[in-house]
Order: sequence, then C-alpha cells, then structure tokens
Amino acid sequence: MSSPHHFIETSDGGFFPSVGLGTWKIPSEILPDLIPSAVELGYRHFDCACDYGNEPAVGKGLQRALSSGACSRDDLWVTSKLWNTYHHPDHVRLACERSLSDLGLDVLDLYLIHFPVTLAYVPFEERYPPGWFFDPKAPNPSMKHVPIPIADTWGAMEGLVRAGLVKRIGICNFTTGMIRDLKACASIAPQVLQVEMHPYLTQQRLLRYCLEEKIAVTAFSPFGASSYVPLNMAGEHESVLRDPVVTAAASSHGRSPGQILLRWAVQRGTVTIPKTQTLAHLQENLAIFDFELSPEEMAKIDGLDRGRRFNDPAEFGEKAFNTFYPIFD
Repeated sequence: MSSPHHFIETSDGGFFPSVGLGTWKIPSEILPDLIPSAVELGYRHFDCACDYGNEPAVGKGLQRALSSGACSRDDLWVTSKLWNTYHHPDHVRLACERSLSDLGLDVLDLYLIHFPVTLAYVPFEERYPPGWFFDPKAPNPSMKHVPIPIADTWGAMEGLVRAGLVKRIGICNFTTGMIRDLKACASIAPQVLQVEMHPYLTQQRLLRYCLEEKIAVTAFSPFGASSYVPLNMAGEHESVLRDPVVTAAASSHGRSPGQILLRWAVQRGTVTIPKTQTLAHLQENLAIFDFELSPEEMAKIDGLDRGRRFNDPAEFGEKAFNTFYPIFD
C-alpha cells in the first residue's frame, strides 16, 4: 500500500484511502477495464451505489483486478449505499445483499445511507435500481414519500455490521442536526459522512463538527459544477476549475486546477472521490501527495465559498421528478 499520509484513520481504526474513484455516471461498458487499470495505478478505494446502476460492471472490474494478483481484497476499500426506497428495516439487508452480489463481494468496507429521503418500496423484480419515481409510467410521475424514522433504518444498518456483511456504516447528505439526532439513538456511531464539498460549497462548520465528533468526511463532486453541467444542474460559468484563485495556485505549483482542488480537499482533512474515465486523469488525480498548498493558498480557496450546492433534492426533485423535497433547509 501507499504511505500513510494517503489515508484517513476512521474511529474504528480503519484506513480510509484519501483519494478514491467515484463511479457515478461511469458507463457500465467501461468499468470492467477501468477498475483494473485504476488498481494498477494505485487506486484502492472505489465509491459505488445501487442507484448508479453499474455495480455489476464494477464487480467485474474488481474480480479482474483481484484475480490478476494486482491487489488482495484486504487492500481494497469498497463503499456502497442504501437507496431511498429501501429505508424500511425489512428492506435494508436485502438491498445490501443485492449490492454485495452485484459487486461480487462478501463484505463491504463501508455502507452509507444515500440520502435522508424515504421513498415507497419498489420490489427488485419490478425495477432495479428503482430510481426516484414511484411509477415512471404514471401520467405525472413523481416521488412517493413514506414516513420512516431514521432510527429504524439505522437499527437495520447496525444489524448489517453485526451480521458481518459490512465493516462500518455511515451517512450521506446529512446536516449537523440530523447527525446529532442519529447519534442520540445509535449504538454504533456513524463512521463516515459523505457530502458535496468543493471551494464554492466549503461547509466549514459541518466539517469542523464531524472532525470533532471523529466522523470521517468524504467530499463528493470535488470539481464542483463539472458533473452537473451535462445534467443542466449547473452553468459552464460556475466552473471552479476556471476560478482565478485556483488557476493561480495551479500555475504557481506547476499543477492542473483539478490537482489543486483535490490537494485542497485532502489537506483540509477530507477523503475525496473524483470521477474520471481516462487513464491520464486517473493518474493525475492520484499525483497530489508530493506538494502542499501554503496556508495563504488554503485560506484563499476557503474564501471562494458561495454556498453553491449543485446536488439539492429541493431543486432537482422538482425539475426532474415533479416533487419538491428539501432536506438541507
């Protein structure tokens, strides 16, 4: 494995690789080759989810990497996520087992609740992954909310740890208030919070709270708008990769703007999961451990914060799924 500064230690003593490969929106046909290539380059952390619809393809890639001897299962950190339609305690284990089966694994290193969004159950045989709509064929399809207490879902998540199906559990897209509420009823505390974080959404207070509570933080969408422009959820003009503060740091270190953003993310104590489909970018995204941003550069990048959230169910729920579903307000 790489040297220790490539990891964040979780509160249970796990070593969480600071840079992983995010698999959201990576086409299934690419993954069986991309994953082994990433392993060859040094990646050991793969961030997956039922909702991405590509876990079987990730599984093929992982099996190919393992059978080639490029790494052992113990070297890998594989994360998956519980989808919104499986929050009822009766469905949590079924959902986890389906992800394990698709990924070709016996155990997950981390299983996260994907959103604090509780939607009506859709059986696997009806549709998998189920997506956001309850009935896509309805005249005006929408999301169908059902009230399920987070304590009930979390109790079933804890059952996965006790059953040996997952090593640790955590949450995504939770606020500090939600985390406090969860910790008050948890017998196994959340190990990891995964949230959107980039210089236009620094979430300083949330990060500080998590670090004080010994909850590791994974920053998704580290490049900000780039994942969202194709989805019409962001404008080209919102690219943090082109921000003068970032490009100035890139030019002074002889690095790409992307490397500056990833270095900022790991230097502030977060794990980051950039997505890419090219070998050149895979390599570039890992090459951030041989330089440091100065305190002045870190402060300038922190100062870019404008509270710009690209991944917000209150907005995309209404635009794409005919349902207003705020969770951050």
